[in-house]
Amino acid sequence: MQPQDNPDIPHAPEPQPEAGQLIPRPDTSPRNVSTLGLWLRDLLVSTAASVLIITFLYQPVRVEGTSMLPRLEDSDRLFINKFVYHIAAIARGDVVVFHYPRDPEKSYIKRVIALPGDRLRIDHGVVWLNGKSQPEPYVPEEYSDSRSMAEMVVPEGAYFMMGDHRSISSDSREFGPVERSLIYGKAVFVYWPTRDAGVVR
Repeated sequence: MQPQDNPDIPHAPEPQPEAGQLIPRPDTSPRNVSTLGLWLRDLLVSTAASVLIITFLYQPVRVEGTSMLPRLEDSDRLFINKFVYHIAAIARGDVVVFHYPRDPEKSYIKRVIALPGDRLRIDHGVVWLNGKSQPEPYVPEEYSDSRSMAEMVVPEGAYFMMGDHRSISSDSREFGPVERSLIYGKAVFVYWPTRDAGVVR
């Protein structure tokens, strides 16, 4: 026989919280609903971040032509970084995208060969900068040429561009140095086709 509660017998008082003490509230939300909500939140944040990155930092472009062989082929798709040159200087060897000086509606992709103030000359295909011949591992022998160009000093605020496929490239040897204001991105990564995927160097 189980003992019955006696209403005349006082129960021990429940402990009262101390001043400033937090009393946790029980979690009444179902676990699966909470997990789904967190997953949806993370998905929305990731999507928003991706849109912002692509919109303000990166832009997909398509290569037209073969002047940047062997690294970039005709119809390759790649991302260019539109923000990097706001915080970093353009360097020799960078592959950049710029508005064509003779028709700003068109865009070209070339490699930076010389910077503002550089003394540049080309002797039978060999590039000389400030009195020193330049190693150019990105130009295979079969893509080189024997063209020469008299020495010049690259103007302030301009950059001398050349394609890696020297024998067919239309570049600064024809249209001159490119103003800094026309350069709007750095080629960073080929994403299609997959056989060409990788960092642009």
